[in-house]
Amino acid sequence: MAEQQDTMMHPQVEGLMDKAGSKFGLCTLASTRARQINAYFGRLNEGIGAMVPPQVTSVARKPLSIAFEEIAVDKIVPVKGALSAAEAAASGDAA
Repeated sequence: MAEQQDTMMHPQVEGLMDKAGSKFGLCTLASTRARQINAYFGRLNEGIGAMVPPQVTSVARKPLSIAFEEIAVDKIVPVKGALSAAEAAASGDAA
């Protein structure tokens, strides 16, 4: 029986990739959500309520770590069939 290695990364990337479908999907999903979290904290003092706050209670201070935790508990899920702007441009569907 193999022992589980203790890593610095929590939650572990392997488990997150299963939820996102691929490395690229995980990277896109987590970075998009991290930008949203960063924008939320940046506009917190402005009183604008249009931004979605973090969906988990976390001790992490980095937006990307918070995004990974949200993905791990299924608060953030990938949208199937939606093309990102980069994917649409690569396929030639962009206007």
